[in-house]
Amino acid sequence: MTDQVVTIFAGGGGDAYADAQGLRLDYANRHGLIAGATGTGKTVTLQILAQGFSDAGVPVFLSDVKGDLSGLAKPGSTDHKLHGPFTERAATIGLDLTYAAAPVTFWDLWGQAGHPVRTTVSEMGPLLLSRLLELTDAQEGVLNIAFRVADEDGLALLDLKDLQALLVWVAENRKSLSSRYGNVSSASVGAIQRSLLTLETQGGANLFGEPALDLADLMRLAGDGRGMVNVLAADKLMASPRLYATFLMWLLSELFEQLPEVGDPDKPQLVFFFDEAHLLFDDAPKALIDKVEQVARLIRSKGVGVYFVTQNPEDIPEDILGQLGNRVQHALRAFTAKDRKALQQAAQNYRENPAFDIEDAIREVGVGEAVTSFLERKGIPGMAQRTLIRPPSSQLGPITGAERADVIRASDLAGKYEAQVDRQSAFEILTKRAADAAQAAEKAEAEEQEAEAATREYKAGRRYSGKTVSRSTSKPRSRRGDSVGEAFAKSFARSLGTRAGRSIVRGVLGGLFRGR
Repeated sequence: MTDQVVTIFAGGGGDAYADAQGLRLDYANRHGLIAGATGTGKTVTLQILAQGFSDAGVPVFLSDVKGDLSGLAKPGSTDHKLHGPFTERAATIGLDLTYAAAPVTFWDLWGQAGHPVRTTVSEMGPLLLSRLLELTDAQEGVLNIAFRVADEDGLALLDLKDLQALLVWVAENRKSLSSRYGNVSSASVGAIQRSLLTLETQGGANLFGEPALDLADLMRLAGDGRGMVNVLAADKLMASPRLYATFLMWLLSELFEQLPEVGDPDKPQLVFFFDEAHLLFDDAPKALIDKVEQVARLIRSKGVGVYFVTQNPEDIPEDILGQLGNRVQHALRAFTAKDRKALQQAAQNYRENPAFDIEDAIREVGVGEAVTSFLERKGIPGMAQRTLIRPPSSQLGPITGAERADVIRASDLAGKYEAQVDRQSAFEILTKRAADAAQAAEKAEAEEQEAEAATREYKAGRRYSGKTVSRSTSKPRSRRGDSVGEAFAKSFARSLGTRAGRSIVRGVLGGLFRGR
């Protein structure tokens, strides 16, 4: 390099690989691309650049898809089988190879291979959540209405059960909501609920909740001034590629929203490596691609560099690919007509070098070699160079589970995110409202039943006349003190006082005497 600027040494290029090739820190926020077929050395290049940024005091966030990048936490060893070849390569490119580990913090959505990393449903937002749930336009519209209602009603959406409870409420009140916001169909709500259930089954519920990730924890420096390398364990996460891509896109969006403008700093505030980047764009709706393009275009002024790692440059949309100034292209194999076309397109993205044919070089470079182009003064793309990539200082390959556990326990973040907090949010508020409504309805029903019973009692009960109490269908009763015999005697005596009574008595007595 001719300019006296701080660079990350990537390897040697030119004749006999003697010309140092490096990435300028003052242009590192202009983004980059690491591409190449499987097994050509992309992961090692990512490891080298990540540790180079860390040594320069720049924090790094990267996803570890295969588990190999955990080796950053441990220095390389002279006992390693590749120590000899590494030493020879270092001598060829003029590198004084010393082994050293990088300061590493491990993260994991499941909280098993690192500190738990979470966000809230509200922070994820309806656009990315719709992408995650693979919703149709109509279903996404209903989800937007749900978020709008939650915002207006002060309902915090923190975890999946909050969103599920809100959707139940939306379904119950869809008629009134439809007249205000547009059609809300029960079919759309049901489809969203089913997608949430699938996400929950796949472990997506681990992503949502509190305490949510504090972005400042990704931008920490170690005690010696080196940038912290944040490694997301993504080997298990790759079983849910849509969840993986959506989470990383959310993280980029949050960085874009929260970080202040810094212009073009001498070095980035954070460098973000997006491995298996094609997963972000596979079947992605235009709205999401537009969002990625916006973030890529504007986040560099926030001091953040984004590096996409994928097999083929054509995996990246052209509008985004055009913004990736720093490039490392490992070998591409051209076995089919489609492969040859992709190879030709990849070669056209480089500034020509009269010393060699770029297309041939991309086809022919071996493992550990690449065609590189780094931005030079005034942001001009550097001439393509066939570069021998430097060996890593940290361990090549993964560390053991016990070693990972030791790093997690020793972290200054140990205990901050492990215990999940479930504070009052939409689920608790809506559940209480439903319980209060049910209790009020039960009380009203009980009062109504009591009123009906009182009415029936009144209609069937005695009527009060002011002096006496009588029943409309009753006959005169004897006084309580009279016996049955006394009552009969009195009735008999009264009957003797009448002519008819006396005639009856005479008839009865006459009959008795005649019978005698």
